[in-house]
Amino acid sequence: MDPIRIGILGGSGLYRMEGLTDVREQVMATPYGAPSDAFVVGKLEGVEVAFLARHGRSHGLIPSQIPFRANLHAMKMLGVQYLLSVSAVGSMREDIAPLDMVLPDQFIDLTRKREGSFFGDGAVAHVSLADPVCGVLRGVLAAAFADAGFADIRLHDGGTYVCIEGPAFSTRAESVWYRSLGAAVIGMTNMPEARLAREAEIAYATLALATDWDCWHPHQACVTAEMAFANLQGNAQRAQQVLAHAVRRIAASWPVSAAHTALGSALVTPPHGMSAPVRERLHALIARLL
Repeated sequence: MDPIRIGILGGSGLYRMEGLTDVREQVMATPYGAPSDAFVVGKLEGVEVAFLARHGRSHGLIPSQIPFRANLHAMKMLGVQYLLSVSAVGSMREDIAPLDMVLPDQFIDLTRKREGSFFGDGAVAHVSLADPVCGVLRGVLAAAFADAGFADIRLHDGGTYVCIEGPAFSTRAESVWYRSLGAAVIGMTNMPEARLAREAEIAYATLALATDWDCWHPHQACVTAEMAFANLQGNAQRAQQVLAHAVRRIAASWPVSAAHTALGSALVTPPHGMSAPVRERLHALIARLL
């Protein structure tokens, strides 16, 4: 099977990709268990892509239950080199209004219950995560937003995404604290996703869809699931337009990303020093280095 070089992770409100042709389902098995759902593989703008609903197509997984390692390992097994993540977020800034889109460039990880690395148990690697988002891929998304020509929403290029465990929304005190940390948006799913993508040498960028002002805003209603999903309905179609333009732009040049060689300076345990079972478990990730 030829590698599928572009992957899309759909978040809340984006459980399928419109516009896909030659569609087929791909059920994957990984050393870390089953992914969130079957992958939907098809052509978008004439380019083969692999789409996965992060929460499952029926939205049956809370953030803590998402099998992040299985999802990212399966993407790697398919040959994905560029991963576009679509995520619903709350706004932590006055200038980011509901329905605006944001391209985060930093993360603060406040999750507590998630397996955050492929490494350990016989293999050690320390990837650089100073810049957790691929700047090249973020630039592609910014250009794709411009291609879409939206007149009624804004794009905010850059900003820190604070990732909380969930599934409950923040307390008011927490929301004010996150703002004091410099957060631009808040969500529950992009960590350890971004870290695992870097360990898998996959370029990663997020298209964040603002749905609300969390609960810090003194003059706006506090976020509810009903409010968030109502706003997502308005942005899901727009997000798919941005993704289509982004896929076209990626395939036009297949840009080089520093993420594509991240393990070269990160792997501490040499492959020949790993046991056979460990090498087998990590084969999809370290094959380039064998």
